[in-house]
Amino acid sequence: MGVKAKKAMKKNLKKATSKLSVASNKTEGADFLPLEGGPARKLPAQPLPENTATVLYIGRIPHGFYEKEMEGFFGQFGTIKNLRIARNKRTGKSKHFGFIEFESPEVAKIVADTMHNYLLCEHLLQVSLIPPEHVRPNIWKGFNYRFKPLDFVQIERKNHDKERTLEEHRKLVEKILKRDEKRRKRIEAAGLDYECPEIVGSDQPGPKKIKFDD
Repeated sequence: MGVKAKKAMKKNLKKATSKLSVASNKTEGADFLPLEGGPARKLPAQPLPENTATVLYIGRIPHGFYEKEMEGFFGQFGTIKNLRIARNKRTGKSKHFGFIEFESPEVAKIVADTMHNYLLCEHLLQVSLIPPEHVRPNIWKGFNYRFKPLDFVQIERKNHDKERTLEEHRKLVEKILKRDEKRRKRIEAAGLDYECPEIVGSDQPGPKKIKFDD
């Protein structure tokens, strides 16, 4: 390689290093580089989103820790707007999870941070904030309502004693006879020497009550 070629190479290297230093100075403090050339840009500073969640999910609620107990316990943190424990519609028993709403989002955040994994009656409470957009509108349906489970004994008694038409009575008798026939077959298959009593009754419905005017 001649002297002129060496000088030209050194000159090109100096130009390349100077361009790199200028580019590095321009991109210093930038958040990202553009995909196809152009100067780098810095993203504008965005404020952190404010915490507006006021509803809390509470899981692993122990037995005996119900609405009154929860209101007294969590009421020491701040004012409670709504409180609900999920219950079985048939029996009224607690499903061991519920929801609570505070007036202040700051209080709700403190409760979520403080009471999560809190040991209560040998249960670790699971407490978490629910974003406002995920709160269902019917979540407080039935709030402040004293749950009264249905009296299924009374319901079945009414169904049993209700007045039936001839066709309804015939279907009822057929069901009873089918169940009796299945019972007899199971007893015979088991090899038991047992004579089932005959079903006593009539296949005709009883006379309906007649109400006379006074």
